[in-house]
Amino acid sequence: MPTSEQLDRARDFLAFVNAGPSPFHVVQESCRRLKDAGFVQIWESEAWVRATGNAKGKGTSKIRVLENGGKYFFTRNQSTVVAFVVGGKYETGGGVAIVGAHTDSPCLKIKPVSKKEANGCLQVSVEPYGGGLWHTWFDRDLSIAGRVVVRTKNGKLEHQLVRIERPILRIPCLAIHLDPSVRDGFKFNKQDQLLPILATSAAKSLSAEIENTQEGNGDDDGLAVVGIPAATKRHHPVLVEAIAKELSTDPTYVEQLEVCLFDVQPACLGGVQEEFLYGARFDNLGMSYCSLTSIIEASNDLKDSPHIAMINLYDNEEVGSRSMMGADSTLLQTALDRLVGVFMKDPHQHDPDAVARTIHSSFCISADMAHAIHPNYPSKHEENHRIYMNKGLVIKENANMRYATDSPGITLLKEMAKRAKTPLQEFVVRNDSPCGSTIGPIISAKVGIRTIDVGNPQLAMHSIREMAGVEDVSTSVELFKEFFRSYSTVNATIAVD
Repeated sequence: MPTSEQLDRARDFLAFVNAGPSPFHVVQESCRRLKDAGFVQIWESEAWVRATGNAKGKGTSKIRVLENGGKYFFTRNQSTVVAFVVGGKYETGGGVAIVGAHTDSPCLKIKPVSKKEANGCLQVSVEPYGGGLWHTWFDRDLSIAGRVVVRTKNGKLEHQLVRIERPILRIPCLAIHLDPSVRDGFKFNKQDQLLPILATSAAKSLSAEIENTQEGNGDDDGLAVVGIPAATKRHHPVLVEAIAKELSTDPTYVEQLEVCLFDVQPACLGGVQEEFLYGARFDNLGMSYCSLTSIIEASNDLKDSPHIAMINLYDNEEVGSRSMMGADSTLLQTALDRLVGVFMKDPHQHDPDAVARTIHSSFCISADMAHAIHPNYPSKHEENHRIYMNKGLVIKENANMRYATDSPGITLLKEMAKRAKTPLQEFVVRNDSPCGSTIGPIISAKVGIRTIDVGNPQLAMHSIREMAGVEDVSTSVELFKEFFRSYSTVNATIAVD
């Protein structure tokens, strides 16, 4: 049974999940928490320089001064966030203690042209993102969230986040009376039958005026794009109108949608003893929360640290990470290159080995949720590596390197767990079952950093409603905090070539 402290932590996690229906909102909420904890937002477009003399702590719109003991973060594409704390005694060549996770989850995204109508209903055409359990999206109360490009009255284009709280979409199942075959398994066509209903066709006439007034959204000033109609031509005007209302703008100013569907039912505590978590997007907001919270809570304990503590919350893991904001980008390598250069003792010094030394001295915990044993399907789990909710963080291992875990990494994490007094579990997939993967092998191979793959156990991964354990949230935060605080000390005891 969870303690009151563990329940408080779980409630904070649930608030984080409920604030993040899209990767954009996850990053927005992460930035808010970082700012509240005293982290300073910096930008990749700025020049990063070291604090020296009277320049300490100062900066301009194009120059950012970084200093030992400083707490910073930056974003990329509004869907990836990197935060780091520079140890008070850090010098170039010192290690970086990294926890990586991801902000995205399987979902349905609205297509560029989503307008569809059939048999008296307005439908919205969507595209599956990632490998979701799409049958769980049927008969749920759905809405939309994401990023919208809006043209202001002075002609400027702005990205604004939108979230409609009320349910406006639903994908209804076909009644069993009309398809008795569902008794043998629910099957559907993702193109033709995974179509949310927005309204009856009667709503079409109510928004005809909007559609008629936005013939090109820019014809008068020469800004229309040949071949690409206005937003109210590509999407149902009643949908664009609802989005515009949330943004307090006119529908004719809505230029572009980058939005996904989400279940409006909030994540919550569950179980008769409130030992479970029920909700959406636990994969991987569960580990994003633990990463973020741990660096925030450890950030004031690194004044004597010779290393940098860092988190990387990437987008696009669910579709392979190959994007400018994914783990398979140059994001981490570029950040390390820049930080190494900033903290050179002599800014004019050329040290071609500095980055290599830093990478060799660094370590990454790749944190992504893991598969707890399902009590109704025990045969799906390897008998000697069954893992359980509320029994601690899971070390993921795979002989074919679907995970980046190796023995030195396991040794390091075990030492951290001893210090933090937190439990660990080990997971291996069955030989006759495919093994998933995550950002760990990508980071390990692309950057050359020693990496271990871990995650909290959960059930129903990739369902629209997942299930996890309350206690695992707290124990993982405590373990990651110890990792940030003690990395250099523990790493010095492990000999690795």
